[in-house]
Amino acid sequence: MKIGIFFGGPAREREVSFAGGRTALANLDKGLFKPVLVFVDGRGRFRLVPPQFLQSPTLRDALPQDNSGFSVYDESLATDALDATLPELRPEQFRDHFDLAFLAMHGPDCEDGAIQGLLEWHKMPYTGPGLVGSAVGINKILQNELIALANGQQKKTATISRDAYEQADKAQFFQSLVDHLGLPIVVKAPHQGSSIGVAIVREADLALFCRSVEQCFFTMTVQPDGWSKVSEWSSLSADEKNELAQKMVSLDSGISFPIVIEQTGEVIKHPADFVTKLDAIAQQGQPVSLASLNAEDEVLFEEFITGQEFSCGVIQDDDQIAIALPPTEIYNVTSFDFESKYKLNTTKKRIPVDTSLENNRKIQLAVAQVFSRLGINVYSRIDGFLTPSGDVLLHDPNTIPGMSPSSLIFKQMAEIGLNLSNSLTYLIRQSLRERIRTGKDTFHLKRLLASLDAQLAARKANPLPERVVSFGPTDEEFIAAKQQYNELAASGTVLPSLMYIKSKLESHEIPVNLLFKDTIAELETALSEPRHPLLIETAEHARHITERYV
Repeated sequence: MKIGIFFGGPAREREVSFAGGRTALANLDKGLFKPVLVFVDGRGRFRLVPPQFLQSPTLRDALPQDNSGFSVYDESLATDALDATLPELRPEQFRDHFDLAFLAMHGPDCEDGAIQGLLEWHKMPYTGPGLVGSAVGINKILQNELIALANGQQKKTATISRDAYEQADKAQFFQSLVDHLGLPIVVKAPHQGSSIGVAIVREADLALFCRSVEQCFFTMTVQPDGWSKVSEWSSLSADEKNELAQKMVSLDSGISFPIVIEQTGEVIKHPADFVTKLDAIAQQGQPVSLASLNAEDEVLFEEFITGQEFSCGVIQDDDQIAIALPPTEIYNVTSFDFESKYKLNTTKKRIPVDTSLENNRKIQLAVAQVFSRLGINVYSRIDGFLTPSGDVLLHDPNTIPGMSPSSLIFKQMAEIGLNLSNSLTYLIRQSLRERIRTGKDTFHLKRLLASLDAQLAARKANPLPERVVSFGPTDEEFIAAKQQYNELAASGTVLPSLMYIKSKLESHEIPVNLLFKDTIAELETALSEPRHPLLIETAEHARHITERYV
């Protein structure tokens, strides 16, 4: 079966998606699937790319650049800048190139039902939840309301539209939120993922509050008493102006290009043009508001929840029974934002949550219930908090979780016995099963599913030859062995296993769930301790799923 791996996209999470495309390509079982790479550019056009496109450190490094000295995404370049090297693929041509679209994209247009609807229109099956679950999973305001209906949880929230915020007395509005929600206040852009557009206001600081709100609307106000750095434009040096313009390109911390001058409707696509325009605006001395072309129109405010933060994946079987994976606790971090998720190494994680077996089961029950009641299918990851009083408060269902090799969803699937390659095969197969339920192109989808099931059954009846990968007691050997294991698993030609040679007299075969330990010290600690009863219990509950792939 030919698999089109879709990555990139117009959303702010495209760098996360770029890394996810690399993971999917590297770990797709080549004995079952043939990968075809489909880069979705910043304007939403589909382009066939070779594997070496994903070898660049970042998406911006993979894209052609102009001679301006700025590093930009393709929206800032000429509309035909990619055509010469990256041929465009029209949606009506999809079925000529692949049988299923593997979606490794995130955020608006990518996991909100937009591309899912386009693919359904062109009779192309895709991975992940369908239209209903995707539409719900992208809207944090709607999520809060539906989760409360599903499980009765109570969490204080508030929202405001951009128009209402602009007309409001900022100090009075901030005080009303403090009275309602208390401090700290969590400020969120409702349609973003990867913790982009999330800020926490911890003190009664009006300037900080206004900066946080503008950050989540993806706007900036240029005026002498404005809240952002651009309000100091006239006093900045040329280098500082260029540095600020380059920072605005950033999708995780800037408002990103193209931007619009709201008073005139003029669109600025490039940071060099931005510098020129801001110099002219500064001379005029008139207040100006800048906004991303994809600015949010509402902002969500939530009370700050004190408790143990967790993230819990969910999968399902052929009868659509949801099975929650072991929850991961996130600790040693003040906020699980984009910086701590993807750029820093300070965040700590453990499976399961450091609490009682009963509380871990309570988390799983709540997560599985919300997964089903919100119309999500195939798989998802739902975050939340376990409060000191033992209450489970959920938020932010994620319908296409991040897909780096160390992503939480893959670590949790390893706890039930699925390695990276097995996990991707599950995702493809279960997605096919769920697309059949839509009643569209049913016969064709059933033939694809039957063919894949026959291949999996044949592999079970005639197991692949085993290959042992041995490593010694250093972190470097452990890292190299894990990489070799994953490469062999993805080759589809052998069944790999890991053997830890601690000494001439002591060795250990390493189970799949320990592949995600980072160091030899962590590995040895795990080998010396009994397996947590929740992990044993969850693996048993999911056995009827995993036995198809292992």
